[in-house]
Amino acid sequence: MRPLSKILLFWLVVGAFSDEHNHIYDTNEEVVLWMNTVGPYHNRQETYNYFSLPFCVGSKESISHYHETLSEALQGVELEISGIDMDFKTNVAKTEYCAVQLDEAKYKAFVYAVKNHYWYQMYIDDLPIWGVVGEVKDNNFYIWTHKKFEIGYNGKQIIDVNLTSEDKVELSSTRKLSFTYEVTWKKTDTKFEDRFDKYLDHNFFQHRIHWFSIFNSFMMVIFLVGLVSMILMRTLRKDYARYSKDDDVDDMERDLGDEYGWKQVHGDVFRPASNPLVFSALIGAGHQLTTVVLSVIIFAILGELYTERGMLLSTAIFVYAVTGPVNGYFGGSLYARMGGKLWIRQMVASAFMVPVFVCGTAFVINFIAMYYHASRAIPFETMVAVICICTFVILPLTLVGTVLGRNLAGQPDYPCRINAVPRPIPEKKWFMEPGVIILLGGVLPFASIFIEMYFIFTSFWAYKIYYVYGFMLLVFVILIIVTVCVTIVCTYFLLNAEDYRWQWTSFLAAGSTSAYVYIYAIYYFFFKTKMYGLFQTTFYFGYMALFSGVLGIICGTVGYIGTSIFVRKIYSTVKID
Repeated sequence: MRPLSKILLFWLVVGAFSDEHNHIYDTNEEVVLWMNTVGPYHNRQETYNYFSLPFCVGSKESISHYHETLSEALQGVELEISGIDMDFKTNVAKTEYCAVQLDEAKYKAFVYAVKNHYWYQMYIDDLPIWGVVGEVKDNNFYIWTHKKFEIGYNGKQIIDVNLTSEDKVELSSTRKLSFTYEVTWKKTDTKFEDRFDKYLDHNFFQHRIHWFSIFNSFMMVIFLVGLVSMILMRTLRKDYARYSKDDDVDDMERDLGDEYGWKQVHGDVFRPASNPLVFSALIGAGHQLTTVVLSVIIFAILGELYTERGMLLSTAIFVYAVTGPVNGYFGGSLYARMGGKLWIRQMVASAFMVPVFVCGTAFVINFIAMYYHASRAIPFETMVAVICICTFVILPLTLVGTVLGRNLAGQPDYPCRINAVPRPIPEKKWFMEPGVIILLGGVLPFASIFIEMYFIFTSFWAYKIYYVYGFMLLVFVILIIVTVCVTIVCTYFLLNAEDYRWQWTSFLAAGSTSAYVYIYAIYYFFFKTKMYGLFQTTFYFGYMALFSGVLGIICGTVGYIGTSIFVRKIYSTVKID
């Protein structure tokens, strides 16, 4: 799966895409130590170039060429040569590689970094290494000046890297800092494919609470599906019996009888939703996003994409780009069935709705990142690459899907005739109003996933690597089932109150799950993290809004699909005079 993903990504990304190393070394062959970023421990996304602090570079100049991928640029990866001489299987005794004469500015920079618990990240053979800049003791500031590397190897491959920081030196504005390193190579029996296991926190993700949450959600699905089936089957059977009996009575008896319920809106239930262009664009985008999420989760399970830097994001970008026809087909066909005429405008809206939402949010955050000179600032070349992908890949593919959708599935095939004049919507109790249904519709879907949200948030905002994508797939399937069941029940009650505005209600009732996720994100920020500062706060709430918005579109689309099948089924079964 890994080589296949890289080959496919090559055709998508503008520029080169993969680390040139094949992870095979001969004895005494050059091993590159890349310096990546440095930043405060509690603000994982607030990162800066390693040499933004007054660290120095070693004397080694020869270096293998490095290519940055699109996903690495988006994630703020800034690899730079350390200048430290390191060769495969060659031990190095304690050696000075550079020195820095401190002045007032450099002293204050190091003091600020130590005071704010800065630590840095490095890479050797794509294996991440973390180290702390210094520490505070008795109101004095100290910096670690010695890096001790212990590197494990198996055959011609690097398996494990450990860093120990030593030689604590007190900072002063007149001190000269001498930075040293040493390298020790040790043989290990660990296989290359297992080398990433040391970074995975099995105790955290395999905790019994995690298993219990899955079991709890699964039991909720069984209960909810059974409850929905029982209620709807009994209720609909009663309705069918009553309506069948009504066929045998004359018109006067029918007028004097107790006529109410979902059958009464059969002439309006398939009326096009208000603002069909936006609605169909959302449904098309929801189909595409659902396909992307399922595909990426499956790729992550099969290919362990989390073990390679930026590969998960690269795969997501690639899959999103090539699934443009899915968006166009379902969005375009729905818009045609609703009688829409501005199909080109609908196609453009459907193709660019999510990219504009994502890029617009990232653009605002990027201004703050540029102000902070953070590594998260997206380079201009990367912006151009993203625009090219949207313009020359996503838009044409969406156009192809739209044309196919309009021609293959664009003809209305409703089981009921639509009345020329809309039926007045009668007054109903407050809890049957669409607004209340929308507000309550997301409670159970959120309840089925909120434990998993904690693990996902912790992996992204703290120093955990999420690897249990089997759990994620199961939770995502549970979310889909719960969302469909809840939305069907909500829609049935709405139609039974003779309110035929079910399209937007079903979409928003399911999509309201995202509102509860965002509320939980606010709670998580204040009570589960120690983040601070304008940049990290903006980054957190901006990207959590993106996450919640995308989840809302997916849930809304799934809810609408399930409800649409349900509505078509009940109205095609009942005989309409």
